Amino acid sequence: MSPKVIEVKANKDYTLLLTFSNNDMRRFDVKPYLKFGDFTELKDLSLFMSVRPFMGSIQWSNELDFSPDTLYEEGQPV
Repeated sequence: MSPKVIEVKANKDYTLLLTFSNNDMRRFDVKPYLKFGDFTELKDLSLFMSVRPFMGSIQWSNELDFSPDTLYEEGQPV
């Protein structure tokens, strides 16, 4: 089980800077997901920038989310 997301900052290059409950910081690249299903909606930069921490993970204003395990395991340490 991965640590929980406690802070997220969206960047204009479609990456997220994430801070986890164990104080690790990781950069998660959302670009590969922008081609699939509902994630195509996140190409709208204003929607992408609306991301917030939510229940140990993240969520956008359209209710899309990622699991904290995906964010942690696929995120690159900063």
